[in-house]
Amino acid sequence: MKSMIDSIWHIRGAVPLRPGQDADEAFARLDPLFATRGTTHRRDGDTLTFHKKDQEAQDKLSIFDGGTLRVEAGPGGRALRYNMKSRALLYCFLAPLLFLAIAQVTVLIGQYEANAAKAEESDKKEKAEDEDLPQHFIDAALGAPVPEKPSADDAEEDKGPKPTAAYIFAGIFAALYVVGRILESWLVKSLFRRRLSGDTGDIRASGDTPGTRLSV
Repeated sequence: MKSMIDSIWHIRGAVPLRPGQDADEAFARLDPLFATRGTTHRRDGDTLTFHKKDQEAQDKLSIFDGGTLRVEAGPGGRALRYNMKSRALLYCFLAPLLFLAIAQVTVLIGQYEANAAKAEESDKKEKAEDEDLPQHFIDAALGAPVPEKPSADDAEEDKGPKPTAAYIFAGIFAALYVVGRILESWLVKSLFRRRLSGDTGDIRASGDTPGTRLSV
């Protein structure tokens, strides 16, 4: 259960190291990513743990609030395995649930107001059925027909609260979460692969343009 919850806002993955590349070299290549304002990190052997607070938007890992990177040996050689958490992703996941709850409350309020309005309208109709509508004396002298009483079909359209806006925002944040979850997973893996291979060029050169980072 905990693993399912963690998967909502944790991004995990692995990047194979080059033959002969050890933990010291791997973390040396990744070190500039953690030498940014608002980031603290600690290395313990083959494991690096980092935390971020008030990170800058220019930080390539700005969406993450902390995580662990570990160099592990496997059948195919050494690999860098990472597990990083992002509150931004968590907020984007929870936002649709909040707006759906707001929509449901809005529907309930609308139903309550509609029922109250119908009850009030029913009382008015019962009273109106017992009374004749007033007629001007000139109309009566000219023999004009008595005014007809309004029918139920003439009732004014319900103008109560609508849940449309809440549904729209829920859809926006749901889409933002799905896109962000996929995009950020690809971006961080591509970033680590480039750093470990020795390519320190800006990842934006291959599609990470300004503004594509998820933010809330």
